[in-house]
Amino acid sequence: MQTQLAPQYAGTPDGIEAEAILRKCVHCGFCTATCPTYQLLGDELDGPRGRIYLMKQVLEGTTPTRKTQLHLDRCLTCRNCESTCPSGVQYGHLLEIGRKLVDAQVPRPATERALRWALKEGLPSPAFAPAMALGQLLRPLLPHALQNKVPAKQDAGITPTRKHSRKVLVLEGCVQPSMSPNINSATARVLDAAGIQCVVAAKAGCCGAVKFHLNDQDGGKAEMRANVDAWWPELERGVEAIVINASGCGATVKDYGHILRDDPHYAARAKRVSELTMDLSEWLPELAAKLKDKVSANARRIAFHPPCSLQHGMQLRGGVEKYMAELGFNVKTTGCEAHLCCGSAGTYSVLNPKISYQLRDRKLGNLATTFGDQPPDEIVSANIGCITHLQSGTATKVRHWIEVLDEALQINHSLA
Repeated sequence: MQTQLAPQYAGTPDGIEAEAILRKCVHCGFCTATCPTYQLLGDELDGPRGRIYLMKQVLEGTTPTRKTQLHLDRCLTCRNCESTCPSGVQYGHLLEIGRKLVDAQVPRPATERALRWALKEGLPSPAFAPAMALGQLLRPLLPHALQNKVPAKQDAGITPTRKHSRKVLVLEGCVQPSMSPNINSATARVLDAAGIQCVVAAKAGCCGAVKFHLNDQDGGKAEMRANVDAWWPELERGVEAIVINASGCGATVKDYGHILRDDPHYAARAKRVSELTMDLSEWLPELAAKLKDKVSANARRIAFHPPCSLQHGMQLRGGVEKYMAELGFNVKTTGCEAHLCCGSAGTYSVLNPKISYQLRDRKLGNLATTFGDQPPDEIVSANIGCITHLQSGTATKVRHWIEVLDEALQINHSLA
C-alpha cells in the first residue's frame, strides 16, 4: 500500500515503523473474514482493512475525528487478522501507533477518560487485591454487571517449597493472584512435580499491557522496564526461562524487545527477556513426558478455548490439546470458530460491553457443540481474562488447563 507520510510523521520512529507495515498491506481483504467486529457489525471500517485505511489517512495528514477514534476503539486487538494475512502485516503494532496518534488529536468525553484512567491505574495497583476481596464478600449484593467481573472466592492451595537445581521465573500478574490464585499455585505444583522450581521476583509487577493498550504507553513502558530490572539478577544467576501462565501477559512480555528497542538502556536486556519468555503450554511436551505415569486423568469432556493472545499473538496452536490428550485427558477444541475472540480482550469487556457479550455468547454456543450433542463437562482456557469472561455467561465450570493437570496429579498422590 503506497503511503506518503505527512511531514510531522516522516522520519519519526512511529512514522518509519507505520510506513513499513502499511507498505506490506495489499488490501486483499482476507482479514475481514476472520475479524470478530466485522462479522458482527458488517462495517468495513470495523474490520482490519478499513482501520488500516483510517490510520493511513491520519499518517498522511488527515485530521482524525471522534468517528475515527471509535472505529479504532472497537478493535479487540485479537490479532486474528495477523494469522490470516498472507503478507505478514503486523497489524497489532500499527494499531498501537494509530491509537496513539488519534488520541493525541481527538479529546475523549470526561466520563470515558475517567473510566479508562480507573482501569489503567486500578488494575495494576496494590489496591486491587483488597478491592477484589471486598467485592467477593459482597458479591451476592452486587449488580449483575459487576458480578460478571468478580469471580467467587477461590482457595489457592499449597505452594511447594522444595528446592530444585532447575529454576524458572514466573510472573504472578496483577489481577490473577486475587481473582484466581489457584492458577499460580497449580503452576508451581505441576512444575515442582517435574523437578522445576518456580521463582518469583519480588519487585516484578504488571506486565505493562493494561496501560500500554489503554494508550498510556509511557506508563506501560515504565512497568516493562521495572520487570526487566526485577528479573535480570535471576537471569544472570542462570534461571532457565520466564514462564507465564496468562497468555495475555505472555504475548506482551514476548514483545518487550520490540517495544523497548529504541531505549538505549533497556533494548538489549528487553530483547533477552523476550527471547527467554515462554507460555506455560510450551513446557507441556516436557511435562507430558515426565508426568505421564503420575497423572490420573478421567473421561470428563473438556472443551478448550485457545485465547487470541495464545493462538494469534504468540502463534501457539494445538499444543494444549495434543499433550493433554497424551496425558489421558479428553480435551478438544471446538470445530466451529475456534479462531474467534471470546470478547474479553483485556479491558474491552468493560469499555465495549455490548460487542463483548455478543462474542462471549457466540463463543459459549460454539463450545457447547465441541463434543456433538453432549455438552462439555468443563471449559478450559489459558488466560485469566478469557476464563473470567466466559464463566460470567455459563454454569459450566471454566478454569485454566493447568488446574486440570494439577488436580489429576493431586488425585494420583492421594491414591498412592
